Amino acid sequence: MSDSSRDTAAGAGWGDAERGVYRHLVPERVEKISWLNPRLLWAARNGVLASWFGDPTGRTRDRWVAQRAAAGAPADKVIRRDDPDRFSFMVLGDTGEGDQPQYAVVPGFLTVGQDTAFAVIASDVIYPVGSADDYDTKFFRPYRDYPAPIYAVPGNHDWYEGLGAFMRVFCDDAPPLPAEPAPRPPGRAWLRSLLWHRPRPGDGRRLDAARAQRSGPAQRAVQPGPYWAIDAGPVRIVGIDTGLLGTLDAAQGAWLREVSRDPRPKILVTGSPLYVDGEHHPCAIEGGGTVDEIVRDPAHHYVLAIGGDIHNYQRYPVRLADGRTLQYVVAGGGGAFTHATHTIPRVDVAGVGEDDFRCYPLRGDSLAFYSRLYGRRLHLRRFFTLTEDEGAAVIARRLGVTPARAPAPGTRVTWRTRLVASLLGAGRRPDRRARFRLPVRKIYTQLFSPGSATYSPPFFKCFLRLDVSPEAVRLRCHAATGNRAQELDPPVEDEVLIPLV
Repeated sequence: MSDSSRDTAAGAGWGDAERGVYRHLVPERVEKISWLNPRLLWAARNGVLASWFGDPTGRTRDRWVAQRAAAGAPADKVIRRDDPDRFSFMVLGDTGEGDQPQYAVVPGFLTVGQDTAFAVIASDVIYPVGSADDYDTKFFRPYRDYPAPIYAVPGNHDWYEGLGAFMRVFCDDAPPLPAEPAPRPPGRAWLRSLLWHRPRPGDGRRLDAARAQRSGPAQRAVQPGPYWAIDAGPVRIVGIDTGLLGTLDAAQGAWLREVSRDPRPKILVTGSPLYVDGEHHPCAIEGGGTVDEIVRDPAHHYVLAIGGDIHNYQRYPVRLADGRTLQYVVAGGGGAFTHATHTIPRVDVAGVGEDDFRCYPLRGDSLAFYSRLYGRRLHLRRFFTLTEDEGAAVIARRLGVTPARAPAPGTRVTWRTRLVASLLGAGRRPDRRARFRLPVRKIYTQLFSPGSATYSPPFFKCFLRLDVSPEAVRLRCHAATGNRAQELDPPVEDEVLIPLV
């Protein structure tokens, strides 16, 4: 097994390594996604409009579900497979930017997933707004050689054009919803409708040709809707749709309670993680209650909750009051720009501390990655750029932890490394106050995202393989750096055995 980022800097992808063959897979023309582009921000405005003027997602979702039911989809929204008691499946999250980091995941994903029964995409299949014509280079082309079905739960970006393209691809070519009467002025609904982003005329003309790239009978996956359950072997996998604002409508909440009563062990897949960045986000359900209350209920027998949306890997083993340990995982590193991990403060949430918490990239690697990125952007490379050893050392000092990969002997924490870490929003211990506070601690890593600027390894992408047996689920997080060594033998960055009995 090859070295991981916890073993060596080379295992993390640093150094002068041979580039991977993924470069030959990338289309000649790649859309540059930059969240500083006013045109792109305007196209992606529906999330902001929903938060200001009311969220129409629940009503639209109900219409999609009713249409699928009328077309013969199962009323309980359960996909019943004939997998044996021992099988494996893959999970990718936040995949579809269509650029080099997404394609860098593909060789390792195919290597590790060649014998798996199916794959699941957790959130944001397509960036920036879920357009149908983007599925060619951002879904069908990269995964054309994966031989098994791919299921998906949508993320907020898939909803920016009303989920029409997602429904066409994953839900048996569902036709567009009939237009509803426009709301009457004045009022919030009328103003929202006036400003709402809609698909451009003719979107999807290339979709039929794109489908030919994944046209094998064994590759076909048909979902009953944007939320679903899969009965596979000894487990039930439950996928929920958290829409534009990361919540569940009342109808989906009622379905989730009902489908969770099945006695078999369960794995949740959600577009919005329940634990992330050292915080608990239980996911509200319209009308009362939360998703996490359902997941924690011992009668429902959930053992694992996987969420996308945040573009890295995190794991929180939460010990519940009844003695069970429930694994909460963030798995959004499947292709979109890397969200920083160095901004995560010292973890202390729900009884999970630093010794239990896992993340990828390591915080020190994340800080080094961002320092190089902004060193280039700001033309301050000599001042801003930190080595991976300096990143690990300054993070260890700020958090008061032993680094997962020890920096080289003689690595010093200087005023410059401390200043760069502060400017880039590096986390710290909760009991320590910063000498000065930036009012926008994550502005560099959340607003000024790397996006299209990340064209050279290491990319710090990842994907999951889950091996299921009647006794346990073994979860492994594999890295994709963009270097050839990690393509040939994708390193395991985290591994946990989750008992089912």
